[in-house]
Amino acid sequence: MNNIRKKLLKIISKPHINLKKNYKAYRKLLEIINPPLKPLYKTFDHKIMVGQREIPVRAFFPKKESYSQILVFFHGGGWVTGNIDTYTGICANMANETNSLVISIDYRLAPENPFPAGVEDCYYATKEIFSYLDLFNLKSNDIILIGDSAGGNLAAVVSLMARDRGEFFPKKQILIYPATNSDHSENSPYSSIVENGKDYFLTSKRIQDYMDLYIADEKDRLSPYVAPILAKDLSNQPKTLIVTCEFDPLRDEGEAYGQKLKDFGNSVKVHRISNAIHGFIANPLANEHINQLYKYINDFLNEDK
Repeated sequence: MNNIRKKLLKIISKPHINLKKNYKAYRKLLEIINPPLKPLYKTFDHKIMVGQREIPVRAFFPKKESYSQILVFFHGGGWVTGNIDTYTGICANMANETNSLVISIDYRLAPENPFPAGVEDCYYATKEIFSYLDLFNLKSNDIILIGDSAGGNLAAVVSLMARDRGEFFPKKQILIYPATNSDHSENSPYSSIVENGKDYFLTSKRIQDYMDLYIADEKDRLSPYVAPILAKDLSNQPKTLIVTCEFDPLRDEGEAYGQKLKDFGNSVKVHRISNAIHGFIANPLANEHINQLYKYINDFLNEDK
């Protein structure tokens, strides 16, 4: 990474707002920056019912008429921000780049709905998709979980829940720069929290703020459904692709999660994208990194075909 870019990132990484007090304003800002522009994409909106509660989902169809797999997508945003509208451009591009049907889950956000509300939404929505495979003319092996950042965390946790509850099971999961641990202070065992925790847009302080908003009960920080790397047993997990960024505070915990999955006998591929920072999938100027990401994803999706 050149010095000019590093200096610019350092400037914009300085804390300008108090996230805990202004998370609602930050949500609105993201919605303004990322308008859904629905007429540009072939989409279908639906609501999955869980009792009297609705879980909105949006399906994104690839430009090609045929597809052979579904990517169930969980968006990032620290469990606090983001929705299917702000991720519409990303998901539409994902559908085209992978020639897949992408179904984005609009799970409940913290702090209004702290853990485990959001992950339970993701679990039940995924379970519903598995229940209607005949509608898509697909098999269970054609369903892949995918998420970025906090969404990568949710994908990993849904896979753990699926194993523990035995109601469905995904064949593959794709975790894009995922959060896997719950301690992002200076006490973190991962050096990237300190090395990359101040000057690369996503700071360790912001991660801690997100976590504080997500977790209402402190004892939940030790739950594997919050921090999957803390799970005592990671056996029987899906084939996994993990993609990390060189200049990301979450880099090391994502890679460590991949190693721990391997230690429990799972098939795992881990790739680090050089010079990339957290959140690049939403950056239209990061074409090189986005292209590299989709090369890894498509190689992973196609390896068994």
